[in-house]
Amino acid sequence: MQMGLDFNLVEDLVAGVDEVGRGPLCGAVVTAAVILDPQRPILGLNDSKKLTEAKREKLFDEICEKALSFCIARAEVEEIDQLNILHATMLAMQRAVEGLSVTPKLALIDGNRCPQLSVPAAPVVKGDSQVPAIAAASILAKVTRDREMAAFELIYPGYGIGGHKGYPTPVHLEALARLGPTPIHRRSFAPVRAAFEARDAINGGFAEV
Repeated sequence: MQMGLDFNLVEDLVAGVDEVGRGPLCGAVVTAAVILDPQRPILGLNDSKKLTEAKREKLFDEICEKALSFCIARAEVEEIDQLNILHATMLAMQRAVEGLSVTPKLALIDGNRCPQLSVPAAPVVKGDSQVPAIAAASILAKVTRDREMAAFELIYPGYGIGGHKGYPTPVHLEALARLGPTPIHRRSFAPVRAAFEARDAINGGFAEV
């Protein structure tokens, strides 16, 4: 349900919820839920995309230290392919809220729709630049996912995953066509599906030994 909210006057125990990774061709979608502590303010919270990597890393540690509660959750590639990216994102958000050690009185969700939750919830369009708790959630989710992409760069070299973070950049699309998909690529996404089909067509041209 949509609520009329004064973001400066919302009651305590409000969880901000955000996601990172809906658009990439590979990797999980990562979500976070954060309940900030009014007694321990955190300066500089903003939409994670508007912050430098160094600033996000610094704020990540501060949020983890000062928040009343936080939870980072995810939906894996297999779940994305099975459910579709929207439903997988809603599932990951649900997991983040349910994983909080403190039950919020309200969950504010970045975007225009809410997952099914056991607590009242409201969507907030561009919430990561309006609601500090959502901004904090966006930072936790993005730093977590970026770290995973850096690790995948070492496991699957040649794709440039650490740079583009899995998004369909020309570099990524070229590598996907040249090298084929990896186990972390989302089969339900069109460019990946095309790469799988191309690989199968090539493999199908050879008799099994």
